[in-house]
Amino acid sequence: MDLHHGQLYWRTTEPPHLDVKPVPVRDYYDVVIVGGGMSGSLCAYTLIQEGLQIAVIDSGEMGGGSTSANTGLLQFSNDIMLHELIEQIGEENAVRFYRLCLEALDQLEEAAETIEDTGAGSSHFIRRSSLCYASTEADKAKLIKEYEALTRHGFPVEYWDEDKLEAEFPFSKPAALITHRDAEVNPLRFNHGVMRYLLDHGADLFDHTEAKQIEDTADGIEVHTNRGVFRAGHVIVTTGYSSPPLLGNAGLDLNRSYVIVTEPIEDLSSWKENMMIWETKRPYLYLRTTVDQRIVAGGLDEDQPETPHSETLINSRAERIRDEVQRLFPALPIRIAYRWAAVFGESVDNLPFIGRHPYRQKLYYLLGYGGNGTVYSMLGSHILKDLISGRPNRDAEIVRLDRESMMQT
Repeated sequence: MDLHHGQLYWRTTEPPHLDVKPVPVRDYYDVVIVGGGMSGSLCAYTLIQEGLQIAVIDSGEMGGGSTSANTGLLQFSNDIMLHELIEQIGEENAVRFYRLCLEALDQLEEAAETIEDTGAGSSHFIRRSSLCYASTEADKAKLIKEYEALTRHGFPVEYWDEDKLEAEFPFSKPAALITHRDAEVNPLRFNHGVMRYLLDHGADLFDHTEAKQIEDTADGIEVHTNRGVFRAGHVIVTTGYSSPPLLGNAGLDLNRSYVIVTEPIEDLSSWKENMMIWETKRPYLYLRTTVDQRIVAGGLDEDQPETPHSETLINSRAERIRDEVQRLFPALPIRIAYRWAAVFGESVDNLPFIGRHPYRQKLYYLLGYGGNGTVYSMLGSHILKDLISGRPNRDAEIVRLDRESMMQT
């Protein structure tokens, strides 16, 4: 599957190919991670703190899949609002999941600081607030209900009415929520920085290494690849939107989305605190800024499970996104520099799939489906750390694999 097509901005900010020198395959690894994108790198980062011997394999380049097309908005709010999630899975689990997302943002910040302090590179991780506006007057009631749910449980949020929003931004909407302690990141620089940290701390990385078969053995598990057999105590699959081996896709809805990145804009003072912006409408427009004064904006999700290769189509969707951004910021010179389309997946219940395979005790999955995939990857890595170490983790129940009929028969 082609996960993206078009002109990718992040590859101009970081060499697209991580220098991974060939090393021999060890006789045994504590954990083999299948997938070298954001989920795989964060999982390996968390596990290596436990002193485990880790191998990360990827069928292509490290970070070359969805990570290169990721727009780098990191939020504790999710595509499903807290009050909606409470109705779906109950108040205790819904609030706990939101708190896990907030904790994951702190863990991501700590990881970003660690890799920078150790000389592995800056990921441009910056704390931001997020603004979610009511797309229509009818959506105002939804935001009020969400504000009440978030404040009742102590999450950092403000409610802005129309007058307050007009006083702070050059556009008018019926209402907005401002959530704090979110962040933005350059996803490719973050991924590569984590990978360099892993190399410096004894992990083995293998690019262009395809997992062809995963087999249980009497004393562990084996991954058969074009580079030979990897023997391990545990295997974690972090293959993102590519079809995960030994799982069905009943719980996954694949579609495609479009992204633009503008030319640098000299004066962004009308954009209060460089907040990340999104809306209540589905599919939604979302936008953020970059360290070099560009705007990243995306949306126009389509229910198509493949990336379009038509430049005309991508250009058309890019112009529509540009026009939406221009309506929000009419005084800014919005000129497109990069545009792409990417496959995007979300679970049918808007939660990630994380945990042990129901029938195979040494096989685990970290599948951060949804618009908050990087946050899910970090919180999931801590759940898997406990499961692999034999420690109980009550949060694993919320995101377990078999909560939907997802298994192959």
